[in-house]
Amino acid sequence: MRRLSILLVTPAPRGSHKGNRVTALRWAGQLRALGHHVRLEEAWAGQRCDLLVALHATKSHPSVVRYREARPDAPLVVGLAGTDLYQDLPASPLARRSLELATRLTVLQPLGIEALPPEVRLKARTIFQSAHPARPEPPPPGVFRVCLLAHIRAVKDAFLAADAVRRLPARSRVELVHLGAALDPGAEARARRETAENGRYRWLGERRRSEALATLAGSALLVVTSRLEGGSNAVSEALASRVPVLSTRIAGSMGVLGPDYPGFFPVGDAGALAETLLRAEEDAALLTALRAGVERARPLVEPARERAAWRELLAELW
Repeated sequence: MRRLSILLVTPAPRGSHKGNRVTALRWAGQLRALGHHVRLEEAWAGQRCDLLVALHATKSHPSVVRYREARPDAPLVVGLAGTDLYQDLPASPLARRSLELATRLTVLQPLGIEALPPEVRLKARTIFQSAHPARPEPPPPGVFRVCLLAHIRAVKDAFLAADAVRRLPARSRVELVHLGAALDPGAEARARRETAENGRYRWLGERRRSEALATLAGSALLVVTSRLEGGSNAVSEALASRVPVLSTRIAGSMGVLGPDYPGFFPVGDAGALAETLLRAEEDAALLTALRAGVERARPLVEPARERAAWRELLAELW
């Protein structure tokens, strides 16, 4: 295949650590590794390119429309975020129109295709998010460290984990370390108050990516409390570093870990999360089963697999 000029647009600006920006940067790296010239922008405004890849059907909708009006026959890939699939599509004509205008659609796990309107599903391709193993930063002796990698905004339901660890019995060794920026109004004050009052919870705020991944890699568990995900970067990062995951029972996690993975709990249920945390800490059989599930899913997040998926998608367009 010839060297392509690819423009990748994402609503998350330069310097952002939001999932969309992390995904866009990784995609750019994979496409460059395939030999293509890639630029990242927040919007398409007439830039010359062979292919536009627009991340987020709703937020990148203006770019999708402008590009398609200017270049009606050019290849256009729309990457679908969790809010596209599980929040916007049922009610947003903009998101649905982006799907109609796209040549191809990408989802981050196969259950995402089921959330699409039937008439566009044949356009969709699954590209799992890849990750590299990190060098672990171990916890203090005697601590069963649980990691939460989540910016504080409503869709992540981050304080559910703080509520859950408050419910643990005195004998538990669980300490919850939360890394992520406070994005919602009042979130920082609440996180600081929770850290001061809850002996099992520690909010470290937004940290360098390398530090966050080292903390995750050295943890006994990753907790995902999200109400929805298209496909969590944090889950891929946990799999790469062989860290077991406890997650809300949402399609974004089930599509990666498998529906029979033993680490799911109901959305919004702090009591169920507390019970599962304690079992994972004290029941060796459960922890072994979680680790086995992670090993089964781990090949899905190999960087070579993600690169091959992009190579196959591009081959369909040229």
